[in-house]
Amino acid sequence: MNTTTTEAVPLWRRAAAELLGAGLLVTVVVGSGIAASRLSPGDVGLQLLENSIATALGLTVLILIFQPVSGAHLNPVVTLADRALGARHGGGEIAVYAGAQIVGGIGGALLANLMFAVPAALSVTDRAAPGQVLGEVVATAGLILTIFALARTGRAALVAPAVGAYIGAAYWFTSSTSFANPAVTIGRIFTDTFAGIAPTSALWFLAAQVVGAVVGVGLVFLLFPNRKAQP
Repeated sequence: MNTTTTEAVPLWRRAAAELLGAGLLVTVVVGSGIAASRLSPGDVGLQLLENSIATALGLTVLILIFQPVSGAHLNPVVTLADRALGARHGGGEIAVYAGAQIVGGIGGALLANLMFAVPAALSVTDRAAPGQVLGEVVATAGLILTIFALARTGRAALVAPAVGAYIGAAYWFTSSTSFANPAVTIGRIFTDTFAGIAPTSALWFLAAQVVGAVVGVGLVFLLFPNRKAQP
């Protein structure tokens, strides 16, 4: 999830990195959610704590792994925000990135289901309350601001730990538990477990994430209008 220059890497390799990275991210989210619900039955607070710690740590590692290959966007709204903020992504490249991220997200949920012997089923967890939708706007705007505030001020090396810390915190301070990622949201439709989201709720979350991304990009332009050259 940063804007490190990766134009020299073939697009197919960058797409593979985005697919694998987004897939593993959803595997971390869903798998740790299943483990938490089994290890701490009846204690939703402890389950969320376990899930958030695993996600924050896993996300940090995944960004560090895939950053040199694809920029480690792992998230369609990050790819779109990167383009809006001046990166040289063509429409075809954006479509490839987003497609890879979404396919990876679905695959990651299915992999977690298989590892924990969870039957294949769509989620029935309703998360479409107005406060939760607003939470997704806030979570996504904050994510975009975190990434690009660092990237545009020459501190791209800090993106991985900062994003991991932000998402870990946003699990708790947002009512939606901070999906903040369309690929993750779509992937989580395919698991009827602790981390799942019903398809109808997912549509609201996707809309909120787009709005949040627009707000985040606006904040980046307002606060960090000039891009500092990377060392």
